[in-house]
Amino acid sequence: MRNRLVVRGGQVVLPQTVVTADLWVTGETIEAVLTPGAETPAGARVIDAAGCLVFPGLVDPHTHIQLDTGVYRTADDWAIGTRTAAFGGVTTVVDFATQFPGMTFEQALEARLDECAPALIDYGLHMMVTDLPSDPDEARRWLAALRDSGVPSIKLYTTYRPNYYADDATLLHTFRAMPPDMLALIHCENDALVSGATLRLVEAGQTAWAFHGQGRPPEAEVEAIRRVLYLAQVAGAAVYIVHCSTAESVRTVEAARRDGATRIFCETCPQYFWLDDSRYAAPNAEHFILQPPLRPAAWQVNLLDAAPALSAVSTDHCDYTLAQKQEFTAFTQTPGGLPGLETSFALTYTRGVHHTRERQQAGEPVRPLSLPELARLMAGDPARLFGLWPRKGAILPGSDADLMIYDPAPQATLRAADQHTIAGYTPYEGITVQGRVRTVISRGEVIVEDGALHASPGRGRFLRGAPFAPPPARR
Repeated sequence: MRNRLVVRGGQVVLPQTVVTADLWVTGETIEAVLTPGAETPAGARVIDAAGCLVFPGLVDPHTHIQLDTGVYRTADDWAIGTRTAAFGGVTTVVDFATQFPGMTFEQALEARLDECAPALIDYGLHMMVTDLPSDPDEARRWLAALRDSGVPSIKLYTTYRPNYYADDATLLHTFRAMPPDMLALIHCENDALVSGATLRLVEAGQTAWAFHGQGRPPEAEVEAIRRVLYLAQVAGAAVYIVHCSTAESVRTVEAARRDGATRIFCETCPQYFWLDDSRYAAPNAEHFILQPPLRPAAWQVNLLDAAPALSAVSTDHCDYTLAQKQEFTAFTQTPGGLPGLETSFALTYTRGVHHTRERQQAGEPVRPLSLPELARLMAGDPARLFGLWPRKGAILPGSDADLMIYDPAPQATLRAADQHTIAGYTPYEGITVQGRVRTVISRGEVIVEDGALHASPGRGRFLRGAPFAPPPARR
């Protein structure tokens, strides 16, 4: 007989509204959303969620677990990375398989799936494309076969010469070869502007961590986004701009949509609406080395202003250790990336919901992020964009029973000592967040409860993404 589970009396966050309800789970799927007090099925385990928010399990569409860049390698593995995710309420990650030069897509996917085998939660994959055939017909066949293998999304970079860099001709060639039901994720920074700024700093002997932000100026990101959107429009390709680090980046995407571009999407990350570049002049500046860097406050993303244009709040999680971060004192040699899977929801809830409610209560004309909007950004839209909806990303009958029970009452101060990464630090050290992840359920199985892990490596499954289909237009 399949396991039965009832999550009772929580504030259940549905795609369009929030209701007090009981959730019935049978086996791995949600059976029903019922009014409170319904008779409990015989033999079912009951979880009391009264006073708590019940969200769909989070879907993070941009992580780098066990990352190998060809230059640096994070020290984690898929057991560690997905354990970290689970403690943050993340029940699905969409990570990357890297096509190193000389590899076919099939070889890259097979190698990455071997690495993913110890996962505790479910996962999908994008393909980092570095070596697409130059013949247009052959390139189309490669990309169509990749989509058919359950990987309907690719990633391209406009910087990182020579490892991942794609020039404009390569971008346009790839966009034209993509099937219409495939999505391209793009890391947007103008490589010439970044290389020139960095070279000037190196020549002046200004390579300390304090200069990192100056080496990758915000104009480089905005220019690259505008160029990529134009090339995608010419080719009719669907694109997703990753880790928008400036308000102007998000506004650029929003303006293109207003002009009729319906197949463009973007995300941001908590670091870009919590932290600014003053961190580079403070102690522990190495904790904040990442690409794109933290921005001056005047350029910073405002989550509430950006939310209508965003399709996701992701993490760009990279679990480099403190020893790796401190091996060199030059920003040009320090690996870029921050751990964030465990803290992303608490930070986004605190900034978007709790802080804005406080401001509203103080008389400011500000609208808090609604709970369904928060669920859209951290579960629903990522699942839709990457072919996982409605199995993932929503609390609906028939969906996987992936649930996160969040207690909004307590406050917590983020400390590295309390995290489940192996980084040895958190960029959010000392920040107070509102609420805590209390219980995490993955496919009907309680995997985290009251700070304890109840899952073993290898229980996660590879999710074959369906071909890309744009989410329905929001009202």
